[in-house]
Amino acid sequence: MPTRQSPGLHSLSNSSYAWLASKGSWGWSNAGLIVDGEESLLVDTLFDLALTEKMLRSMREAEPLANNIGTLVNTHANGDHCHGNALVSGAEIIASTASIQEMNELPPEAMAAIMGSAKDMGTVGEYFFHCFGQFQFDGILHTPPTRSFDGELDLQVGDKPVHLIEVGPAHTRGDVLVHSPADRVVFTGDILFIESTPIMWQGPVANWMKACQRIEEMDVDLIVPGHGPITDKNGVAKVRHYLQFVHDEARARYDAGMDAFEAARDIELSEYSAWSDPERIAVNVDSLYREFSGQKAATDMLELFRRMALLAEYSEPV
Repeated sequence: MPTRQSPGLHSLSNSSYAWLASKGSWGWSNAGLIVDGEESLLVDTLFDLALTEKMLRSMREAEPLANNIGTLVNTHANGDHCHGNALVSGAEIIASTASIQEMNELPPEAMAAIMGSAKDMGTVGEYFFHCFGQFQFDGILHTPPTRSFDGELDLQVGDKPVHLIEVGPAHTRGDVLVHSPADRVVFTGDILFIESTPIMWQGPVANWMKACQRIEEMDVDLIVPGHGPITDKNGVAKVRHYLQFVHDEARARYDAGMDAFEAARDIELSEYSAWSDPERIAVNVDSLYREFSGQKAATDMLELFRRMALLAEYSEPV
């Protein structure tokens, strides 16, 4: 499977498409389109309106039916997969129940407010601008899904069956896979980061590894990740191996009495250090420590970004 793929719209098979971002880092997400007969289904929108409009325009040029998308599936709650929902007018928007609840907790208006105050936040603000300064959050209308489901949901796009499979909590609380058997394609949302470091906001890690195993067991040829190039099952296995590696390394340091940030700084990423955004290890270890201890309360988001900023050397560690 090639790792160098141009950004933009890629035809997969039988009127299915992947939209690939220019890179796999913060906010630069992928999406998908499934078309059959007179019906079409969009998998995810993008982080801001300009990016989403550019994607939709390209899809309309390739498939006239994309002018009237009947169904939109949000694979999870992160804004880079749903902020453009308002531009898909008239579509039924579907997500897992857990994703809808999480989506309402950080609407685009809240993201715009955070970015507006970032200049007064010191190191964390600098890191926020590094991650999200290329996106425009003002003027985005929060457009949550109109239909929820739990577990699995079977849909039909023309004569194509499409299966929605909830595999969260993992990356977020309600991650969903979108499987099109007729196209031999699965769109994974952020269960897969390819050539980019996964970030575990939620966990447990076992759920995420099971989700990878489920993808590996699917009868598919093409796998479209939430971030990074189109991949195959070898790419899925690499993500699963990373998760197992971080779990084992974090567990050893937890048992040795290290705190979470000390452990994150101590772990040698070796083969995974070449993936973009390696500083996300700080969030992953923190989530694993909460899992090991049984702690329910999540660590403050700004504190997690402070740790990542330190690992990314946006200032000197204190």
